[in-house]
Amino acid sequence: MKITIIAAGLASIVISFYSCVPASKLTEEQNKRKDCEARLAATKAADDACETARTELQVKVGLLQNEVTALQQDTTSFGFRYRETIAQYGDLHGLNKELQATYDKLRAGNEADIKNISNELQQTQSQLLEKEDQLNSEKMHLDSLRTQLQQREAKVNELESILKSKDSAVNNLKKRISDALLGFAGKGISVYEKDGKVYVSMQEALLFPSGSTKVQPEGIEALHTLAQALESDPGINVLVEGHTDNVPMHGLGDIKDNWDLSVMRATSIVKILLQDAKINPERLMASGVSEYDPVDIANTAEAKQKNRRTDIILTPKLNELFKILNAQ
Repeated sequence: MKITIIAAGLASIVISFYSCVPASKLTEEQNKRKDCEARLAATKAADDACETARTELQVKVGLLQNEVTALQQDTTSFGFRYRETIAQYGDLHGLNKELQATYDKLRAGNEADIKNISNELQQTQSQLLEKEDQLNSEKMHLDSLRTQLQQREAKVNELESILKSKDSAVNNLKKRISDALLGFAGKGISVYEKDGKVYVSMQEALLFPSGSTKVQPEGIEALHTLAQALESDPGINVLVEGHTDNVPMHGLGDIKDNWDLSVMRATSIVKILLQDAKINPERLMASGVSEYDPVDIANTAEAKQKNRRTDIILTPKLNELFKILNAQ
């Protein structure tokens, strides 16, 4: 829905602007707009795919950890049975020796006793063979369980290592952005991490006059500083998301409502980020959500001030996670 609103906002701007230019220029600009819309949709799809991959990987880690726990329990159970079988084997082996000694002692004695002892001896030897087979079978099963356990633990460790690496990358990105914007502390900028992404939230007072889409000089300076911090890291996708309060707009030129205002402000910020920094435009996307994603739902002046903001959302690319998922 956000992409539809973005396209609608862009369309209104293009129609208003190009009503005064030649037909050939209008066609050229319309083609550029279509190209931008296509890249916008592709970037949004890639971002959604990255988020889905991250969620799937976390679910897979949980499933593998459950399998590891079950295998650990099975290994403990079969280990106990294996040791118990060894003890039984030892007891039978001792009994066999005793019977063999008695048999040898009584060989010259009563034939009936010798026959009974011989039968007992054969039964004991048969039981010994059965226990040996059982012992070998359980040992093989125990070895198989241990192998499976080692494989599952290795896979869990691999996945957890990648997740930790991604979390570390997000934390490092947050610190780098916070350090770069330190000079604007207390001026309406906050940097925080949420759902594996880094949010740079800028209040309206820093960026725009009320109801305007033109960025103020201090806001431009802050955006240039942010752009310089981003240009050295091509592995970061950037979503600029405009937000308004719930006070209705009543048509000021091209700005007809809060949807127009949020989209046009996001577009203005994208253009400033691209002015002096070497950032691939394909990494950026402009979006507006009007009043429908407030940080404070209270109907007070303070809450409305918090809601009038622009969030610049930085998402690390998840190429390594895609490789692991595709290999499963």
